[in-house]
Amino acid sequence: MTHRPLVLSGMQPTNTLHLGNYLGALKNWVRLQDVMPCLFCVVDMHAITQDVGYGKPAELAQSTREVTAAYIAAGVDPERSPIFNQGQVPEHGELAWVLNCVARLGWMDRMTQFKEKSGKHKERASVGLYTYPVLMAADILVYKATHVPVGEDQKQHLELARDIAQKFNNDFAVPDFFPLPEPVITGAATRVMSLRDGTKKMSKSDESDMSRINLTDDADAIANKIKRAKTDPHPLPATKDELKERPEAENLINIYAALADQDRDAVIAQFAGQQFSGFKAQLADLTVAKLSPIATEMRRLLADPAEIDRILKNGALRARAIATPIMDEVKKRVGFIS
Repeated sequence: MTHRPLVLSGMQPTNTLHLGNYLGALKNWVRLQDVMPCLFCVVDMHAITQDVGYGKPAELAQSTREVTAAYIAAGVDPERSPIFNQGQVPEHGELAWVLNCVARLGWMDRMTQFKEKSGKHKERASVGLYTYPVLMAADILVYKATHVPVGEDQKQHLELARDIAQKFNNDFAVPDFFPLPEPVITGAATRVMSLRDGTKKMSKSDESDMSRINLTDDADAIANKIKRAKTDPHPLPATKDELKERPEAENLINIYAALADQDRDAVIAQFAGQQFSGFKAQLADLTVAKLSPIATEMRRLLADPAEIDRILKNGALRARAIATPIMDEVKKRVGFIS
């Protein structure tokens, strides 16, 4: 069986999206719309696996609208690529239960993100956090998606989705029923690092707001954060080999290259030997030019929450048109009478 190419990706509606989300995901999603059919999900079911999303219904609903607004403001076209939240597509949860019975505990125990997110007291973590990767597999397979844009920290989860898909196909004697989804990792700044520590990923959960550039930051905030971004005392490097052991310099150069759609080597050549002060000023101007229109459009969209809800509902209906027949076939293969 040859599966129709289809992209599926999504983000959690927890906290404010930032530059890393834009460069690592949104910017590439916009490009992918011209390559193959796409579905983009706001993963609100994943959001309640941790305290940051659980037990806060009003905040979760508002965050879901904010993330939807960010998708659209960044250039995702909901007419071309359905945008929806998991909570409106029950097939995600239905398939996740079946796949929970396909997956094996040994596979789950190897998932490093659970260990990182649960910390020293994993017995206090929710079962949902433990089975999060199975729900992610369901998110992908319920549409038979073939390509999934992921960051480095999600590659292990995608590998699990492939293992689950293969085991389902084998166990129920339906070769190639589910495709084995392929990762899509692109761009010079796929992994954008903290402005305060170049060895740590830029994160929505970092306590310091100075560590990230939020998509909702105004021009002054962006310029101030870049001006105060951590660097080292040396001039900018003349070759990429000189970036070794200079994570903060490498991060800022990667950000510039991704925002300017330039090769990293070209950026290094352009600023070789210059002081960081001048480079930061140009990086700030470039970042403001790229992000300010997104922030403006987000504010416009969020002023009409009913329209965002309409977009999500329409996207969910279109997503279900794909997911429902696939889930019906899964039930038939498993032996559920319906």
